[in-house]
Amino acid sequence: QVQLQESGPGLVKPSQTLSLTCTVSGGSITTNYYYWSWIRQPPGKGLEWMGAIAYSGSTYYSPSLKSRTSISRDTSKNQFTLQLSSVTPEDTAVYYCARDKMVVVTTKGDYWGQGTQVTVSS
Repeated sequence: QVQLQESGPGLVKPSQTLSLTCTVSGGSITTNYYYWSWIRQPPGKGLEWMGAIAYSGSTYYSPSLKSRTSISRDTSKNQFTLQLSSVTPEDTAVYYCARDKMVVVTTKGDYWGQGTQVTVSS
């Protein structure tokens, strides 16, 4: 069974770059027709899809975050990563990685990580 696990620093200073890694086990990130997403949930708000990397390596980004977001992968480690630049306290959220057959993910599905809290504060 596919499992996903987020990792990265829990505290980031304003203006810095947030970097998170999602480690996947039980399945390959290059398996056809799956998309690997990053989603976040700020306190008291709903889920926000940030972007995804496809089985092919193609990337897709939310228009509202595109200028600050980069998603990449390391197929040898079966991992994909999120980088969000120029963070502000408004980027404080629980960050999730997920696998889906859709590019854009807006609801929790069967293959999500447990989430990791990231706080942006000086």
